[in-house]
Amino acid sequence: MRILHVNKFFDQRDGVDIYVHELMRRQTLAGHETHILATRSPWNAATPDARIFIRRYDLSKSEGILKDAHKAMNFLWNREARRAMRQAIAEFKPDLVHLHNVYHHLSTSILAEIRSARLPCVQTLHDYKLACPNYRMFTENATCERCKGGHYHEAIRHHCLWPTFSANALGALEMGWAKATQAYERTVKIFVCPSHFMADKMTEWGEPQSKMTVIPNATEITGKQATRDGGYVLFAGRLAVEKGAEVLIRAAARLPEMKIKIAGTGSDETRLRRLAEELNAKNVLFLGFVKRAENLELWERAQALIVPSIWYENASIAVLEAMGQGLPILASRIGGLPEQVVDGENGLLIEPRSVDAWEQGLRKFMSLAESDREAMASAARRRAEELFAWSGHLDRLEEAYQSAMGIRD
Repeated sequence: MRILHVNKFFDQRDGVDIYVHELMRRQTLAGHETHILATRSPWNAATPDARIFIRRYDLSKSEGILKDAHKAMNFLWNREARRAMRQAIAEFKPDLVHLHNVYHHLSTSILAEIRSARLPCVQTLHDYKLACPNYRMFTENATCERCKGGHYHEAIRHHCLWPTFSANALGALEMGWAKATQAYERTVKIFVCPSHFMADKMTEWGEPQSKMTVIPNATEITGKQATRDGGYVLFAGRLAVEKGAEVLIRAAARLPEMKIKIAGTGSDETRLRRLAEELNAKNVLFLGFVKRAENLELWERAQALIVPSIWYENASIAVLEAMGQGLPILASRIGGLPEQVVDGENGLLIEPRSVDAWEQGLRKFMSLAESDREAMASAARRRAEELFAWSGHLDRLEEAYQSAMGIRD
């Protein structure tokens, strides 16, 4: 099968991009022919398909009236992306198009070419952008569903995407236009949801339930189980408000005997470091960015992975990677996390946002006998093997491809 993947980035800098690279690699090994359409960047991985990549714009800053106007037009309808999609279809002759994150940088213009070529199309919903203007259903430090029912003006009122009025107005307009034209719904035959929570939330927001299919994300099952002998628990990921590190730090300050390492950087890092100092949480160690070689050892020696998220986590790749190594998971009971973590089996589920609940959860884990922690670790690895291995993921994805190819307009 010839598969054309489409993702706005072809870096290997975040979870979606890494997933796309690994998926293409494994599909190629399975005998498929894969291609990619993305935007140009110095950080892109090498690929012969780069000759058809399109310009990447920096949407995070203003660059003057004329440049901003040009970016705004491409945000709504990118003619270069449409031409590139037409070229990709003509040259690669795909049997199917697999969309990933295409919003803003590629625009709905590419969908017109897919429909014109009458190609079957699937899209993996890595985030909530199909329904929510800001991807996350999270704003003003809390989960948010104000735009439900088409009230996209709320994205302007609450500055959901960017600080400026004009940028948020553009985002609201783009979302309203996409829904008014049903651009994705008319193009995509099957939406792949990595969690039941995602599928249910999309349906709740008015997306066609018949097009939703749940295929959990995949992880590599490592050759050996983690040693878990480092004497610390680990938070690994982006330091942003929605990731809930503040709750973790406040709970950790009440447990000076529990060593907690925080690996990662982000927009909230300075504030979180200051908070730890104010609370005298000397047991919390900020590691900043950790290189891959050091990161592997860091994970292997951790007693557990901590995921204190306060937003609707869809299907955490970090959780799956930890499970694949045989690490227990201490996670918030929110979004798709309860589909990955079974409370008391491969970890603990804890109420999000509650410092008291997280203090109790951390104490509970500390009080477990080593045999109980070992049982959790074994259960985590076993659950990863049974539900989240790449072999099963590829099989289910190919079934979705075949179903999409069998759907006629």
